[in-house]
Amino acid sequence: MSKVTPLAEVRAVREPGKRMRSRLLDAAVELFKARGQTAVSVAEIATAAGAYPSQVTYYFRTKEALFVEAACREVLYVASRAEASAAQAATGSDYNRRLVEAVVGSPGLALFVEALSLTRRRQDLSPLIERTFERLHGEGDRAYAETRRRRGWTGPEDPAVTARRFWTLALGVALREGATEATVPQAVEEMIALLRLSPIKGAA
Repeated sequence: MSKVTPLAEVRAVREPGKRMRSRLLDAAVELFKARGQTAVSVAEIATAAGAYPSQVTYYFRTKEALFVEAACREVLYVASRAEASAAQAATGSDYNRRLVEAVVGSPGLALFVEALSLTRRRQDLSPLIERTFERLHGEGDRAYAETRRRRGWTGPEDPAVTARRFWTLALGVALREGATEATVPQAVEEMIALLRLSPIKGAA
């Protein structure tokens, strides 16, 4: 007769693992933001997290997989902070500006752009990218719809389409900013101008 492991014991084993994964992600994202993916070693990430290099490979298999997961988590944090700021906006134009200023130029968005490029060569990592886009779009849709309803803004636009359009523009602007000498303020104004092409009726 097989032994059934009590749920409390299962949780006792899982919780330290979750904490270690989180520590590795926290350490990795700070190093990646400071120096980029290629300039950071597994040993450095382990040292910063108070772990062993073998724990990095145990939890994430490769440095690339760790990088993509860290970038995805970071861009979701960026989105959450941006949505919290934009929820205080009194007008549609202020909503757009608060979102854009919180997102464009952020290290988290730059990391996500780099992760997208990496995933083109590592298709095994694409499911994480796809899930991240689903969350960005879904949570952006929810946040915008709630603010519209609370503020009484009207208009024919679909919040889901608006959220997807925002992130498509943000990624494009971030890619251009990284590849040219455009400054963050210039990138912010460029994106705000693009968003004005479909203003929110009654919310100006």
